[in-house]
Amino acid sequence: MLTPVTDTDGAPFWEYAAQGELRVQACADCGELRFPPRPCCPHCQSFAAEWRLTSGRGRVWSYVVPHPPLLPDYAAQAPYNVVMVELEETPRIRLVGNLVSRAGASLDSLDPERVRIGARVRVVFPEGGLPQWVLA
Repeated sequence: MLTPVTDTDGAPFWEYAAQGELRVQACADCGELRFPPRPCCPHCQSFAAEWRLTSGRGRVWSYVVPHPPLLPDYAAQAPYNVVMVELEETPRIRLVGNLVSRAGASLDSLDPERVRIGARVRVVFPEGGLPQWVLA
């Protein structure tokens, strides 16, 4: 099982993900949503922050299908996709992940030919909380 390396600012993201929730950091003063998490709001420079629940819906903004040479742990799963998903609530926020057939499925579970820019997706959380995406 993959486990993310966390820092102080990003730790809540992973704690919520482990509970099956996709939350993003927001400024508690001006309300600006931001990702990646950071201590200061880039909009108003406030240090007040909160974590807002999202719908978990978005669309594929971009994607790649890695080709060899790959890291040994991933080579056996090729071909697979890596998607950048634009969140429905705020198109400026984009998250990287994999589009899979179902929660917890292997990286190669969805034929790369099915991935399309603009495809509607929703987040799923396999055991361990590492967010993945499925077609909506």
